[in-house]
Amino acid sequence: MQKKPYRIRVAPWSAVRLVTHGDACTRAAALQDKRFLARDAPALPLKGCTLASACNCMYKHYVDRRTGPRRDEEVTGRRMAKAPVAKAPVERRSARGRRGSD
Repeated sequence: MQKKPYRIRVAPWSAVRLVTHGDACTRAAALQDKRFLARDAPALPLKGCTLASACNCMYKHYVDRRTGPRRDEEVTGRRMAKAPVAKAPVERRSARGRRGSD
């Protein structure tokens, strides 16, 4: 019986960012601040890397590709005031219907 190949499960929005240690090629330096979806990240060493034999590049993993706060509450640290609760609607129907049989 043949074993199934080992596969790493990746969340749909997990991301990676290139991190360099020591000397880095110009391409790695250019991509250093960009986040990629984990499934779309380029393979290491990068194509055209001038330091491929001594490449020290790594990926730092993130749960989500998005960066920074996304809501005002996360920026200011204060919760927004909630909207006032609407009063119950006034019943405008009379007890008797429009038809004569009501």
